[in-house]
Amino acid sequence: MKNQIKELEEKLRLAMLNSNIQELDKLIADTLIFTAPTGDVINKQFDLDTHHSGVLKLTKLEQAEQNIKEYENFAVVTVKAELEGILNNKHIREKCAYTRVWAILEGKWQVVAGHVSTTLK
Repeated sequence: MKNQIKELEEKLRLAMLNSNIQELDKLIADTLIFTAPTGDVINKQFDLDTHHSGVLKLTKLEQAEQNIKEYENFAVVTVKAELEGILNNKHIREKCAYTRVWAILEGKWQVVAGHVSTTLK
């Protein structure tokens, strides 16, 4: 299972970096609950719209320190990442910590919950 989750995490990273809406749609559950650094809780449609509209355009997304904890039918992933890009027409450069919960829904792995926070530079 761990190798499968690693592969899915890489697909998610590339989809985020390239704003690949079709791939993000496959990897993110319709019932997503995600907490942004602002404390706002967002859903799948908000996330997809942010990428589709160009509000968020990443130019760099490098991950490090990935940890995966496996359970019977879900996995919890923590990742530290450095990202750069444009958010709301402003250049961003952040170090972030992500937590994602992957679960099997209708026979396929999807992100059902997550959280991101910025870390000290």
